[in-house]
Amino acid sequence: MPKREITKNSKITVYSVDSVEPEVAELIEQAKLAASQAYAPYSNFQVGAAVKLKSGKIVLGNNQENAAYPSGLCAERVACFSAKAQFPEESIDMIAIVAKQASAEGYTLATPCGSCRQSMSEYENIQEQPIKLYLLNADGEVYESDSIDNLLPFKFSEKNLKSE
Repeated sequence: MPKREITKNSKITVYSVDSVEPEVAELIEQAKLAASQAYAPYSNFQVGAAVKLKSGKIVLGNNQENAAYPSGLCAERVACFSAKAQFPEESIDMIAIVAKQASAEGYTLATPCGSCRQSMSEYENIQEQPIKLYLLNADGEVYESDSIDNLLPFKFSEKNLKSE
């Protein structure tokens, strides 16, 4: 069998945090604020997410831990669920995510977990437009993904639930 590429053309770009567009820089700053307010007494790993809606509104989320670990929730889902609960008709344009150890000065690259990728993918599907994702790493670089599909190329969607 010949070799074939099965994923779409994906695009992930790396920028210096100093060279991102002002609206992205502001979104990253909002994600940092959200991370600083995370409830993470067990992992001491603070994650913040900032969701920018089409209207320009920004909705924040951070990780919320629980002594019964499965009962907690990641920053990305807190932010997305909150945005869609408050503004159900608005589409999500972009999401910035930052993470750090509570005692650390700097941030570390942390990509969304599988559940968060699937949840964000659902919103991308229903709004029929990509969501840009920005991740900050420890070196002051920003990773920009032009779609959640880049992080979840074999996503599960409503198409899997339909019989042909």
